[in-house]
Amino acid sequence: MKKLVLGIFSLLMIPSMSEAALKVPNVFGDHMVVQQKMPIKVWGWTNPGQDVSVEFGGQSVTGKAGTDGRFDVALPAAEANAQPQTLTIRADETVTFNDVLVGEVWVCSGQSNMQWSVNASNDPDLEKLAAKYPHLRMINFPQIGSQEPILTHDRKWQVCTPENVGGFSAVGYFFGRQLHQTLDIPIGMINNAWGGSAAEAWVNRDVLKADSRYQPLMARWEQMEADFAGLKAKTELNEDEKKKLQGLTGAMGGNARPGNIYNGVLKSHLGYTIRGAIWYQGESNAGRAYQYRDLFPLMISNWRSEWGQGDFPFYWVQLADFYAENPEPVESAWAELREAQTMTMSKLPHTGEAVIIDIGEGKDIHPKNKVDVGRRLARWALANEYGVQIPFHSPQYKSMEKQGQKVILTFDHVAGGWRPFDVAAPVGFAIAGADKKFVWADAKILPDGRIEVSSDKVAEPASVRYAWADNPVCNMYSVAGLPLTPFRTDDWPGKTAEAN
Repeated sequence: MKKLVLGIFSLLMIPSMSEAALKVPNVFGDHMVVQQKMPIKVWGWTNPGQDVSVEFGGQSVTGKAGTDGRFDVALPAAEANAQPQTLTIRADETVTFNDVLVGEVWVCSGQSNMQWSVNASNDPDLEKLAAKYPHLRMINFPQIGSQEPILTHDRKWQVCTPENVGGFSAVGYFFGRQLHQTLDIPIGMINNAWGGSAAEAWVNRDVLKADSRYQPLMARWEQMEADFAGLKAKTELNEDEKKKLQGLTGAMGGNARPGNIYNGVLKSHLGYTIRGAIWYQGESNAGRAYQYRDLFPLMISNWRSEWGQGDFPFYWVQLADFYAENPEPVESAWAELREAQTMTMSKLPHTGEAVIIDIGEGKDIHPKNKVDVGRRLARWALANEYGVQIPFHSPQYKSMEKQGQKVILTFDHVAGGWRPFDVAAPVGFAIAGADKKFVWADAKILPDGRIEVSSDKVAEPASVRYAWADNPVCNMYSVAGLPLTPFRTDDWPGKTAEAN
């Protein structure tokens, strides 16, 4: 069945040259939102050499289809406009899209916590009753993995109403709603998230193959692909081979194979004019957290390069707390993945991280509180893209100074000072000497905002860690209500250092 579906979508990649029908990707449609204050890119396919014109908002541009039938044009930038307009494309045929608004367009992407719907989040009954936002729209893309580009799908833009908001990405909706309520302009959200997806599936496979850091990863997949091809070629299979083929069949079209989502999902709207992207993913890469230090920025850079909009804003959610709480300090793959996410801010411009170490659930990898996730992402966008003067950056470790048995820590982005949650003393700090044996530490806030950490069990401290666990018990916030970013002062090799 999957093979048949892929075949059908592949037929939609490029129109037959014998057809006269004008085709455009499904990201163009009734009820869409186009990006304000930027050239509006429009593309599609028609007969080779065919003249094409596109009209919108009193503006018109012309172009010509190439030898492959593809045309690309860009309408002049337009100001935000909540009045419904039509966008018309004329070639051998004419296609008109109605109820088009001009505003802000964001991609919401990642794995299941971004895919997670309003219906499955906190208070869906109340949220749906209030979801009367006709100028907030979302398009939800299907989950199709492919090594060949699929350039259109059958999904359509939806207007936010109490009847259909339940199927929206919850993080995307709450992010978009905050922007809409603050800016009072239309907001469009392109939701392409796929639960369980690995970061490498979102990257152009050629980019991964050209980078020696991913040779082991690519070699594993190339071996699986060779095994799959060999089994498919056999005329008779024993029971073990049948089981292996069945398992490999799912892997070939799945959400972890390098390039699969890039081709099967992202390619269909890559290049649509946007303001930026929000991202919630990493759970599937936690076992290779050190690799994620490079893979995640590579993915962002690949998107930016191929989107053709320069270094557009890219904001992500740091992984929430999950799994059981440990009574003693231990190593943690999830802590290392969070660290890799935080590192990305120093590697790429116009990036930012929403810290949610306080709103996860140990028993559930999908915490239901998606309102605060959307709001913390919205703070980044409002402050950096729209000039709203609000705190947006979680406090972050800056430096340490040893004073005998004590360590004094300095931090950035402590807007208004500290406000520990529940109890007055800081909770969640651990300390170790050169033996790397961590124990819980005593901590106190100094008058100048620095934090003093010590333990009578560690005479010569070498490192301090905070919230360094799968599911840490921690309580540090800025007065603005933003949680302290988990950190460590050491760079000792972690449990995923050799995983690739």
